[in-house]
Amino acid sequence: MGNQFETGLMWFRRDLRVNDNAALCLALKSCRQVHCVFVFDQNILDTLPRVDRRVEFIRQSVHALDQDLRKLSGLETAGLIVQIGVADEEIVLLAKTLRVDAVFAAHDYEPRALERDAHVQNKLNCMGIALHTCKDHVIFERREILTKTGTPYGVFTPYKNNWLATVSSDDLRSHDSAPFAGALAPRPQAFQRAVPALKEIGFEASNLSTLKIPTGAAGGRTLFEAFFERMDDYHATRDFPHVKGPSYLGVHLRFGTVSIRQLAATALQRQIQGSRGAEVWLGELIWRDFYFQILSNFPHVAHGAYKREYDAISWEQGPQAQALFRAWCEGRTGYPLVDAAMAQINQTGYMHNRLRMVAGSFLVKDLGIDWRWGERYFAEHLNDFDLSANNGGWQWVSSSGCDAQPYFRIFNPVSQSEKFDSDGKFICRYLPQLAKLPKAARHAPWKAKPLELQMAGVKLGDNYPLPIVAHDEARALTLQRYAIVKKSGTD
Repeated sequence: MGNQFETGLMWFRRDLRVNDNAALCLALKSCRQVHCVFVFDQNILDTLPRVDRRVEFIRQSVHALDQDLRKLSGLETAGLIVQIGVADEEIVLLAKTLRVDAVFAAHDYEPRALERDAHVQNKLNCMGIALHTCKDHVIFERREILTKTGTPYGVFTPYKNNWLATVSSDDLRSHDSAPFAGALAPRPQAFQRAVPALKEIGFEASNLSTLKIPTGAAGGRTLFEAFFERMDDYHATRDFPHVKGPSYLGVHLRFGTVSIRQLAATALQRQIQGSRGAEVWLGELIWRDFYFQILSNFPHVAHGAYKREYDAISWEQGPQAQALFRAWCEGRTGYPLVDAAMAQINQTGYMHNRLRMVAGSFLVKDLGIDWRWGERYFAEHLNDFDLSANNGGWQWVSSSGCDAQPYFRIFNPVSQSEKFDSDGKFICRYLPQLAKLPKAARHAPWKAKPLELQMAGVKLGDNYPLPIVAHDEARALTLQRYAIVKKSGTD
């Protein structure tokens, strides 16, 4: 497809890297010269608080991308054009100004992104400019993995089996832009501004640097290399929040500062060599593909239950529900593992995957709160927020999603704590006021002996709350709440 176009525009979105970037490679192979752009989209930014780790992560990663493009081209002036504005307007205006023949970008799958891209395409078509998008963010997308009857999967295990039977070396092939880097064009004089500072975008610094979250493609590579050394143990460590078990690559996958093809290829190779940890981790990457294809094929999940009959469930409402929800958000439920999990997300923007299930289940099945409230809270606070995975996870804990846990499976927050944080190390990290309690008492302080509480300096209802609900009673209410689903014969 070489030199099909004279001039192209590469639009970076959630693929902030040069290495193995499918859309960039396609643009460079297709055009004699290529300009590169990133837009800080005000349609998104205007909805966010003025301190947001994700914006800071993106800004630093865009700066690194600018440097990497200069290195790739060998030209100091061939970096990234960076604009601040409404993305669909800026891209069309820039395409017109630069007189490009085609715009290139990677696929995005979220409803608002699809609307944006359709809007851009319509405007570009009216100007005689082509829009070429390609797969980059997943291994398989949309309807590439189907059942024998030609329908999308709604159950994970058969999807995973088909995924593994289908994947080939071509699906995991790296897209090397280096041989075509000569097509990277110098930026016109009018667009040689530096990557804007955080304040220019309208934001203040967060605690991103204090948390030592590495940014950009180099940061993603550093995390992946560190995880590779412990990947073989992933299956044994991934459920324990006080252990360094996960890859911590979620935010890098979200913004494309790592290549999913590289991650999947490495995991698959290690699995073939007999690594149980790599096999389990690869399964998590396949879950990611699975949730993307659910969002693509069943877009109603963005607003309601995958299993539509679950929308008939009557959730708690009114001031009491609001008060319970605030207690959950602020980590004041009286259940230490839940409260520590909420402290983690509030302080760092990260929550361990096991804890996402525990905290989510508690909100929905102990407090009787609509899962969409929790989904929105996570969307606002998670560094690695991705609509498809976040929605899939919340529908899983609420039993309303595809391949979800049965409605009658209700996590006990105390037994989960005893099983996955047996010594209370994670609890003590985020709830230091409980650190002097005996290990067994850290999971349920209200069961501790008065002398134990006194010796530890714990005053229930003062420096640590009493439980806001009794789990056994809440479980019974949940079973009643879900009775409407049982009558329908869903589970």
